Amino acid sequence: MTFLRQVATPIEIITAIDASIRFPEILDACKEKYAKDIELFKTLVRGANSSASLLASIRTNTFSGEQRMSLLKMYRRCVSPVIDTEMAKKITKVTTESLVSSLGHTFKPIAKLKAQFETITADQEAALAALIGEYDTRGQLGYLLTGQFFDWFEQHFAQVYTIEGPRGAGRDIELSTVFPDFRGDYPCDFVIRNARREVKAVGFARYDSTRGGAQSDDRTGGNSDKVSKAQEYCKRSGKSFRLVFLADGPGLGHVDTWKEAVKLDDAWDGNIRVITLKTAVAQLTSNWLG
Repeated sequence: MTFLRQVATPIEIITAIDASIRFPEILDACKEKYAKDIELFKTLVRGANSSASLLASIRTNTFSGEQRMSLLKMYRRCVSPVIDTEMAKKITKVTTESLVSSLGHTFKPIAKLKAQFETITADQEAALAALIGEYDTRGQLGYLLTGQFFDWFEQHFAQVYTIEGPRGAGRDIELSTVFPDFRGDYPCDFVIRNARREVKAVGFARYDSTRGGAQSDDRTGGNSDKVSKAQEYCKRSGKSFRLVFLADGPGLGHVDTWKEAVKLDDAWDGNIRVITLKTAVAQLTSNWLG
């Protein structure tokens, strides 16, 4: 029986990483962070002759990327909730004309927007700041998880194995940079090598604060794709390495997500481990890594 199949209560092996500011403290924190951007947005609203021209004024090189993203988030919240900020921030690849042509019918009239921002209250500004800062910590929990795992690994396997990869924000490791004969995209979060610099495992780290429905399906499909690509490459090249899925957070406890983790753990003839920070010492051993 695999390790995860023996876990009766998933929440007991899940790591709680608490890095979020609670309400109402979040209001003051976000207002302080976005006060200048909100004032700038108000100025742009006053000078705009249409909601389309407001969008055009935001999507320029006048602003830094971070500042432009804040303005686009406000535009999405205040003018058109169907605007995709990730698409809209690509000012050299996506034209304002195409966004207006496709989504312009959803834009709030500029006259109404001007009137609202002429009388906006301090409380409303605080609420707006909280809305645009809602996902500021997205990704941070994953960085913290990876950092803690790297610390544990380096202490636990000192002078036996090394672990490579970004601890925080940074580019993923493409497997083709590890194995030059690997074809296609295969981003991973860390690579484990032995003292002879031989690759023993490739890993992926995810911290899910919550997980369910389509999100769980996406993660399941992504994991299956990683496994099948690794299997195909090892079969073709004659090389071998193991896969480590560092999956943690309350979202792991969702029924569908947990079932997938249990199914994945020890699959591929025992070449896969699904671990949390709490189970790493029992599951990720020298004997298994080889």
